[in-house]
Amino acid sequence: MTIQQKAFPVAPITDAEIAGAIEIAVAQVRRNLPDFTFRMQNHSSVDNFYPAVDNNQWTCGFWPGEVWLSYELTGDKVFRHVGQIHVQDFLHRIENRIATDHHDMGFLYSPTCIAAYMLVGDEDGRKAAIMAADQLIERYQPVGRFIQAWGEMGAADNYRYIIDCLLNLPLLYWASRETGDEKYRDIARIHAATTLANSFRPDGSTFHTFFMDPVTGGPVRGATQQGYRDDSNWARGQAWAIYGLALSYRHDPKPEYLEMFGKALAFFMTRLPKDMVPFWDQIFTDGDDEPRDSSSAAIVACGLCEMADIVGGAAAEEYRDLARRFMKSLVDIYAVKDPKISNGLVLHGTYSKKTPFNNCTPEGVDECVSWGDYYYLEALMRLSRNWSSYW
Repeated sequence: MTIQQKAFPVAPITDAEIAGAIEIAVAQVRRNLPDFTFRMQNHSSVDNFYPAVDNNQWTCGFWPGEVWLSYELTGDKVFRHVGQIHVQDFLHRIENRIATDHHDMGFLYSPTCIAAYMLVGDEDGRKAAIMAADQLIERYQPVGRFIQAWGEMGAADNYRYIIDCLLNLPLLYWASRETGDEKYRDIARIHAATTLANSFRPDGSTFHTFFMDPVTGGPVRGATQQGYRDDSNWARGQAWAIYGLALSYRHDPKPEYLEMFGKALAFFMTRLPKDMVPFWDQIFTDGDDEPRDSSSAAIVACGLCEMADIVGGAAAEEYRDLARRFMKSLVDIYAVKDPKISNGLVLHGTYSKKTPFNNCTPEGVDECVSWGDYYYLEALMRLSRNWSSYW
């Protein structure tokens, strides 16, 4: 028995329970099709129900990702039909540069357009994803060697990147494979190396954002935007780091990514409550009156499955066992089982909670969040079969 199993007595989810959870989740996605075929889901629910929005948020790729996962899981052409309608919306968005002045092109185009191209050969999906990769590398800053997250390019107050961008890099690796042009892969590798050098503290915890000097390119300071404070550990940022390191290791198998994956995972595990679903910032634990972030557990479960697929052997067995334990808790305690309660898949996510020490807009606190729903279904997919990743 491993240390993790001793510390967290959540049983691994069984194959039958995974199948049942998939059936419930896909039925919910199907129910949502009439409301979200020509519009997208908001980044988070309001009183546990997602409003419909235009395709102009950084999170809009996750709902179409659920549709493509549902198509893979069922083979039902209604999901393919809706997914390809979404592709046209995303092609329009990138062609017209609608709310694309940020780094989240991977979150937008990997689970939508790359998925469509992989699964059904949608050429407009391929075109849109390559255009999105072109947009993403426009945000590369050679002074400092990073992809700037948001804000006016080069502005001193936004000369920074964030840990989340590790999940946008697979779009660049894909674009190099598709086009034969190494420029995308080169920038992905450089950004990942900069992240590894600066964003991880010695104990394996992470800074959400990291500022670089616009003149010298040297590191300045780590900070938070959505965590409790600069020196705490924002749970979702740690989850992005774990999954992002696994993806970086797949695309560029350097041992330092594997080593840091282990450190980041170990830190995450030591700061979990008994049900293994973290509070929104890991400065909090059992007994604190703070909201959870269920999405972080789902993201980490995906990262564990990703790394298990790469490393094999005993380590892979441990990673998958741990992923099954995260998913057991999510399925039993957090998943939506009654559509009268919510039109989402997973309750108790946290998008952005305001504190005296951060600078975020408070929204989506103790709600469903679109990426939480997507990664929940992706984790179930990964645990149910051999899956070819959109990432």
